[in-house]
Amino acid sequence: MSTPPLNVLQYALVGGAAFRAPAELLAGLTWADAQRPVPGVPYTLAGLLVHLAVTTRASLDLASGRAQGWPEGLAVWPEEPVNEAQFNHALTELQVALPEAQLLAQDPSQRARDILTDLAAHSAYHWGQVALLRRLYGTLPEPG
Repeated sequence: MSTPPLNVLQYALVGGAAFRAPAELLAGLTWADAQRPVPGVPYTLAGLLVHLAVTTRASLDLASGRAQGWPEGLAVWPEEPVNEAQFNHALTELQVALPEAQLLAQDPSQRARDILTDLAAHSAYHWGQVALLRRLYGTLPEPG
């Protein structure tokens, strides 16, 4: 049995069409690079990835029906500098969440479609920041 082709929402969530796939953007990323500050940028790459992981998880919980509303008081940006364990957790969470998002987007309800569309736009913005920071660090992998 063949896998059905991806729809536009699935591509928007996981890249590969209009922008590079997150897995490609994260390839070879080290903790040393992720914690490096960039002058004038108010967050590190590690902080940005924690933000992406937190907002992606909350959005997927809403889209799947595991949650009925946005978690009250959710800290969507790290309040303290990110440590290596938080960075590794964010990478793992994203590795789990992105295929889940793709699966949810295969045939979503209208509510899930709205939430996933918002997530796709939000994430695309931040994946672009990931690419830019890696380019500034000189560690952005060549397109595969």
